[in-house]
Amino acid sequence: MSTLQIIEIFSSIQGETSWTGLPTLFIRLASCNLRCTWCDTTYSFGRGTRYTITSILESVDHHALQHICVTGGEPLLQQDVFPLMSKLCDEDYQVILETGGSLSIASVDPRVKIILDVKCPGSGMEGRNFWDNIGKLKRSDEVKFVIKDKDDYCYAKGIVEQYALTQRVDQILFSPVFDELDPQELVEWILEDKLAVRLNLQMHKYIWSKEKRGV
Repeated sequence: MSTLQIIEIFSSIQGETSWTGLPTLFIRLASCNLRCTWCDTTYSFGRGTRYTITSILESVDHHALQHICVTGGEPLLQQDVFPLMSKLCDEDYQVILETGGSLSIASVDPRVKIILDVKCPGSGMEGRNFWDNIGKLKRSDEVKFVIKDKDDYCYAKGIVEQYALTQRVDQILFSPVFDELDPQELVEWILEDKLAVRLNLQMHKYIWSKEKRGV
């Protein structure tokens, strides 16, 4: 029987990506293989609760939201996440996957929109980026850089140029670390360099407190 360790399933608005503001059902999987310095979901490192895929689908049906975000932790650590995402797509849900970028996305159903993190030096995890993923991105996927300081910004800018990301995906997201980098400062850098990227603020942290879970 296919099962997954789940931290939480909850409905909220999407706080990030090009889907910002849309009512969304979040499925947060347990466990993560990375330890980013700025991580805001360390509670996902635990084992969570075991769900069958059938029970997850029942919960999804109960919430009755069209947009589904599969997140973590690191969702791709659990192999049964692949059939789960495919089944959600079969049911005509709009599915996005948030992944930390250290594991291969090759087996992800092509109907799923991937939000791929590229870890900058400020995360302490830049050595874990799995660069082969860049070549597997679809135009509809998105690449996200969480930026802590000017060094991270310069790193992200360099990766965008090195991998010609503006020619690979429609959306490149630059996200300031909450309470560490002033968004205004990041905007100034982006405008100065005339980068074709989207400022990506975590809307849910402005609506609720940054400590609040399930939002």
